[in-house]
Amino acid sequence: MANTTAMCTSFKGELLTGTHNFTPSTGNTFKAALYFATGSLGAATTVYSATNEVTNTSGTGYTAGGVTVTNANAPATSGTTAYWTPSASFTWTALTITTAFDAVLIYNSTSANKAVSVHNFGSQTVTAGTFTLTMPTNDATTGLLRIA
Repeated sequence: MANTTAMCTSFKGELLTGTHNFTPSTGNTFKAALYFATGSLGAATTVYSATNEVTNTSGTGYTAGGVTVTNANAPATSGTTAYWTPSASFTWTALTITTAFDAVLIYNSTSANKAVSVHNFGSQTVTAGTFTLTMPTNDATTGLLRIA
């Protein structure tokens, strides 16, 4: 099975119980972790796991658990769509990963590492470089998370 882009099904239910708080500066802490192309993350992913996560055994410059998501954007609505996008790109510097990786998991590290979403960006390798995942515009059409 391959990593597939999806809003995690468990996340949708957890929104109804108030598990996730995206309020800037007072909300939960979210993280972004990279995964090897051999992973199987997708809609059924419920929590962060180190299984198939990029590791320093295949290179250097990566810390287990990923990077902290910069959240200065409050969730917003437009028409019938609610949306949210991190306010900064995810960046790893001085990175060398020689084994193909292709996905990032966003998860709530404040709330038992519960999964939010998986985003597949296509197979990559990096040698002594900076790897950046640029965030889309924070709006109802292109926001990273959209609920319509």
